[in-house]
Amino acid sequence: IFPSEVIATFDETEQDEELIIQQRRIERKRLLEELTQRSQSNTFRQEKPTPSPRTTPVIAHTDSLTDLAITNEAETFDFDRVMADKLKFTNNMLDSVPTDDRSPTGRLSGVEAPAARALLNKSRVSNPAPVEEITADSCKAKTFDMFADEVEVNAQNVPGTMALGAMACENHSLVDNWDDAEGYYRVRIGEVLDKRYAVYGYTGHGVFSNVVRARDVARGNLEVAIKIIRNNEVMHKSGLKELEVLKKLNDADPNDRYHCLRLYRHFFHKNHLCMVFELMSLNLREVLKKYGRNIGLHIAAVRSYTQQILLALKLMRKCGILHADIKPDNILVNENKILLKLSDFGSASTIQDNEITPYLVSRFYRAPEIILGVPYDHNIDLWSAAVTLFELHTGHILFPGKTNNEMLRLMMEVKGRVPNRVVRRGTFRAQHFDEQCNFLYHEVDKVTQKEKVTVIRNLQPTRDLMTELLGDTKLTDPILRKVTQFRDLLEKMLVLDPARRLPLSEALQHPFITERMSAENSVPVQPC
Repeated sequence: IFPSEVIATFDETEQDEELIIQQRRIERKRLLEELTQRSQSNTFRQEKPTPSPRTTPVIAHTDSLTDLAITNEAETFDFDRVMADKLKFTNNMLDSVPTDDRSPTGRLSGVEAPAARALLNKSRVSNPAPVEEITADSCKAKTFDMFADEVEVNAQNVPGTMALGAMACENHSLVDNWDDAEGYYRVRIGEVLDKRYAVYGYTGHGVFSNVVRARDVARGNLEVAIKIIRNNEVMHKSGLKELEVLKKLNDADPNDRYHCLRLYRHFFHKNHLCMVFELMSLNLREVLKKYGRNIGLHIAAVRSYTQQILLALKLMRKCGILHADIKPDNILVNENKILLKLSDFGSASTIQDNEITPYLVSRFYRAPEIILGVPYDHNIDLWSAAVTLFELHTGHILFPGKTNNEMLRLMMEVKGRVPNRVVRRGTFRAQHFDEQCNFLYHEVDKVTQKEKVTVIRNLQPTRDLMTELLGDTKLTDPILRKVTQFRDLLEKMLVLDPARRLPLSEALQHPFITERMSAENSVPVQPC
């Protein structure tokens, strides 16, 4: 390439970067204005709210389940406002990026432009799309991806879903017509289930079921979510087990104070077990994508969510139940993103049924005792909760290992060596440690493309939680104090030896939970 071509290419790249910067400034400014307007229009911020199960995340109480008196959160936590503050900070950081003094146009220099582009990517926040009803007229042939950034949900692009009239040409006497090839029920938008639930929308699907939105005509068109279990023996048994767990949790919490999703009732429809739940708005994975992509949520939101998740763990511990799949995808929030509920108990079990398996819990949220094959208890959920909370604050996965072996290495990079007493108790210890408890790191050789095992004798921590929680920001004292408390709580929840992990009762009494943030102290961020 000739020098002139290099210069032309360089100028073109700078112009592209300048355009990207300008477009994303406009995008964030629009979202900031929207969040500010929504925050100002929320009347429940201006007057003391009336307690209700949909607007009050935690109610003061002194029952036998907990010794912690908890007061109303709504007066000190406004999701839209605190996220608008965090977005303002991101804009300030971008505006503080130095420009090339030699450029009369203020264009970023060749070195600074890529850095600014990385900052923009980190601060990218999507405008949340409202939930729309599905109609037959809106259906388009499109591949469904429930994890896409922007999903146009309609009756034709989701598995196991059919629009009205789509079955007119089918033989209704054949049972197979109601299910697809994998046993998912073919939901027809507009059909009525159990003579009372009018289906109007599709929420998503998982391994065990698909979920629809419906209106309960028997309860004044109350909006509900209906989980329809797949029609096969294994899934049916799993669904009945989940039903038993949900009933036990609901019975132990009749006043709905401990943040486990409420089951209203269940019924059977064309050989499918159907469970009717309260309707929530988003899961925390979606909240992160829409409001905190790569930058995370405000510490005030994280504090509130931490408290509510720990209360859900307390209820499960009282009932002797392990969730075994806590992650952002399985935690739901209501429309104003204040009330939180733990959901999806399809992997849950009683403490007596804790079978040793190295693949329990989604990998990124899997505790070290599971990987090693050490007998486990409720502490696996405490570990998963801690990893989830880190992700909520930073927007990044704490331990993104591709294998169980890599997961252990990433954990030790943060927490140091796994204690020998834990390693020796592990059923699967030989896969990861030698006889002297030295770590055996499995990796693929870049040259031969064959697996090689490296013995690591002195694996020392190389990552610092506080550094990762702070990122590149400089916080004012009140926020810094909360982040410091948050780091301390996470360190104690992420102890590699489950027997020495922070007891749940102490976690609920931790200063990060008990010391609340005032409205004035939740807005104080400035760029470095």
